Amino acid sequence: MRIERTELADVVMLVPEPFRDERGLFTRTFDAREFDAHLGREGAAAAFVQDSQSRSRRGVIRGLHGRGGRGEAKLVRCARGAVHDVLVDIRPGSPTFGARQGFRLDDEHFHHLYVPPGFLHGFQALTEVADVCYRIDRPHDPAEDLGVAYDDPDLAIDWPLPAGIVSARDAQAGSWAQLRATLAPAH
Repeated sequence: MRIERTELADVVMLVPEPFRDERGLFTRTFDAREFDAHLGREGAAAAFVQDSQSRSRRGVIRGLHGRGGRGEAKLVRCARGAVHDVLVDIRPGSPTFGARQGFRLDDEHFHHLYVPPGFLHGFQALTEVADVCYRIDRPHDPAEDLGVAYDDPDLAIDWPLPAGIVSARDAQAGSWAQLRATLAPAH
């Protein structure tokens, strides 16, 4: 497994290297020792306490979601199908504050994203069915939920497909300008 940097500060892509033969394939999707070594923190992998999975139909957009307080680190991967995954850096003082980047996650390449605390996250299902798995470092607390509209004009995220089903919560999410004002009034 390789670990590659992304354009966003502190976000990395975990890139498994599948062994393929006439039977199919085998791949190691996560290695705690390599992950800890890359982050320079022994025990970082052990901090993950909850695994969740969502299933979405083609065109569905989930997000953009984040966590207040001390945030939430997560590993994200697409176990079935393909998604366009989007991250937005909401860490005041970060060299990439306000920057966003999209990634393709799918069941062919098995890439994972390590998302440190302080990011908005969302995705759009690109295939008829897409299963996304999340491993997070602390239990979910709805009181700390943050959200920005997936179609916020200031973020101008280029979703690959027309928006499909969007939850009522996501449809009513606030703007990037509103969230930014609460995070870093000087920006």
